[in-house]
Amino acid sequence: MSARVDIPADTSAAAKGTAPLIAASTHVKGGYKKGLAIFDLVLRLGAVVTALAAAATMGTTDQTLPFFTQFFQFQASYDDLPTFQFFVIAMAIVSGYLVLSLPFSIVAIIRPHATGPRLLLIILDTVALTLNTAAAAAAVAIVDLAQNGNSSANWLGICQQFGDFCQKASGAVVASFIAAGVLLFLIVISALALRKR
Repeated sequence: MSARVDIPADTSAAAKGTAPLIAASTHVKGGYKKGLAIFDLVLRLGAVVTALAAAATMGTTDQTLPFFTQFFQFQASYDDLPTFQFFVIAMAIVSGYLVLSLPFSIVAIIRPHATGPRLLLIILDTVALTLNTAAAAAAVAIVDLAQNGNSSANWLGICQQFGDFCQKASGAVVASFIAAGVLLFLIVISALALRKR
């Protein structure tokens, strides 16, 4: 008894090419990471608009109340309060950073699997979110004080007299919290894009 195995002599490329492919790759270049990068760019543009709107609105917040004469007037302006000055500077820095981060977001669209730009964006977005949140929290405390006053310190609210001033300051604070929410969402998107798959 002998076991004999016949091996065909025809080993041409044509015969080898007829074998079925078992694990054909259906991976689309970029995939969901490219979609996340495009969404990142759109959100980043929205954050630029809201942060810039917050800084510009607070920076132009002032109101003058006429009194009996032209020489005696009451005035409220954002630069009367150091917290509002900090708010304007911080939101201008955040909006400037967001403008400067747009090229990195575009690189993430072109090269969706590159981790360097994503890692840089996630770190700097976290710093920008911290600055934005600090400015917004400080400003909301002053806006609340202007609205309600403080009965323990016998401080009266000024928003009954300076209604336009308080409305613009409140609008700027709301815009800054929207920008903070967008920045938080950008951090989550960058973290998802950095995930291995």
